[in-house]
Amino acid sequence: MTNPKESALQEPRRLACSRCGAEFGCDLSGTCWCAEETAKLPMPLAGEDCLCRECLRKAAAVALSSADSDDPSSRS
Repeated sequence: MTNPKESALQEPRRLACSRCGAEFGCDLSGTCWCAEETAKLPMPLAGEDCLCRECLRKAAAVALSSADSDDPSSRS
């Protein structure tokens, strides 16, 4: 008999992006595509699950631009 936890770890978890609805896979073994991304933030908002690559990149760009505009040293 196969342990359900072991078999679940072998196949990527299928998700729908919380923001755009695009389907993608999430590999819980630690080799998920998001580990390749330089942007580890933003974390999903309350009630959201993972974001697809494109939405993660867009959200990171918005967060970075917001942080830059809040940083007094970035103003001339």
